[in-house]
Amino acid sequence: MASYFFDSSALVKRYAIEVGTAWTISIFRPPHANRIYVARITSVEVVSALVRRVRAGKLNGKSAKRAMARFRRAFIGRFRKIEITETLIDRATSLAEKHGLRGYDAVQLAGVLAANDERLAAGAARLTLISADNALNSAAIAEGLAVDNPNHHP
Repeated sequence: MASYFFDSSALVKRYAIEVGTAWTISIFRPPHANRIYVARITSVEVVSALVRRVRAGKLNGKSAKRAMARFRRAFIGRFRKIEITETLIDRATSLAEKHGLRGYDAVQLAGVLAANDERLAAGAARLTLISADNALNSAAIAEGLAVDNPNHHP
């Protein structure tokens, strides 16, 4: 069993077919019993990404509704959610300044760092960030995190 932190750019691949979908789905297979962490804001970002795909003609409305329903069920019961606290936002603000990240990307990075810190303090193995966002991945590597990009697994 491994533990992963998914940002929305990677998690959406679980619900919409694109490069990296098969690899992403494999992480969720029951035999692996992997732990999946997400930031609380990921719910907004995934739903937004699915709706934008419908508007762009890359996903039909019926498929998007099914995908959003599956995602919402998983979000409630499957994922370990990192709450957005004042401390996390302060850390995200510093990370945005340090790495030139977009706002939500900085929050995602602060979330994975907070979850990773908690795991390491408890003696657990470190998290791997799963993200398809190159800027976020570069910042995460600079912060000492393990990273994997689903776009590298076609």
